[in-house]
Amino acid sequence: MRILITGGAGFLGSHLADHFLGHGHKVIVMDNLITGCLDNIAHLFPNPDFSFIKADVTNFIHVPGRLDAVMHFASPASPIDYALLPIPTLKVGALGTHKALGLAKDKKAVFMLASTSEVYGDPLVNPQPETYWGNVNPIGPRGVYDEAKRFAEAMTMAYHRYHRMPVRIVRIFNTYGPRMRRHDGRAVPNFITQALKGRPLTVYGDGSQTRSLCYVSDLVRGISGLLESEITTPVNIGNPHELTIKEVARTIIRLTASRSRIVFKPLPTDDPQVRRPDIRNARTKLGWKPEVGLEEGLRRTIAYFQGTPVPPAS
Repeated sequence: MRILITGGAGFLGSHLADHFLGHGHKVIVMDNLITGCLDNIAHLFPNPDFSFIKADVTNFIHVPGRLDAVMHFASPASPIDYALLPIPTLKVGALGTHKALGLAKDKKAVFMLASTSEVYGDPLVNPQPETYWGNVNPIGPRGVYDEAKRFAEAMTMAYHRYHRMPVRIVRIFNTYGPRMRRHDGRAVPNFITQALKGRPLTVYGDGSQTRSLCYVSDLVRGISGLLESEITTPVNIGNPHELTIKEVARTIIRLTASRSRIVFKPLPTDDPQVRRPDIRNARTKLGWKPEVGLEEGLRRTIAYFQGTPVPPAS
């Protein structure tokens, strides 16, 4: 296949580029580098099957030649990002999705949307199945991201129904691994950075809120399987093993042999109290489940943050 990945210089997009190139496909990365980084894809430039286009997907986009898949992964993706970039976050979810869908339609390509567990908001149902409509505050500080993704899903399904386009929608749950930014505001990179420096680990609220952490290689496998499937409705991809934020912090302190302590700060507005995917659809329809355990994944991520070689997955 010849695949376009918008946002491909970001954490997840760069791993997807690695995966598809490694499986013999041609990959074009499009990124405006607002939150993405060329360092994430620098190793790919010598590959003749790889190319990079610096462009803002919210503007008109053009890619010469055929495309078999358009994977729309461009978006700020952490609370710090969409607090600092609220309007670009809304624009990439709305205008960016529209432009990417138009390109896929013109090329007669499969369109994949990177959606998110944030469409469920602060859920009143746990675990969250794809049939749950969510509990989102549209005017809260997180609403710019939540509603951008909800709108993107609606537009994707409209193109599917009206234009009969082949589409895929992946609802991504909390993911971690190498190439995360040190200060992107999410728990795992924050905790690792603080622990390695011997600083207190900042936990918001009392730390009892839960997250379900999926290692990036597992997520990439799930996304690849969904792309190759015929499923046109949203599919949760994430690890159903639920942990409290306090448990994650303590595990990272232990794995880094840090003397850091945990400090507690007020919980941000609309911060979800629970987050756990119902992955029955992924299991039964894709034959997918996560395989990398938490400690193995964290050790690999810690090695990346330390600047040491990342050990291979077992």
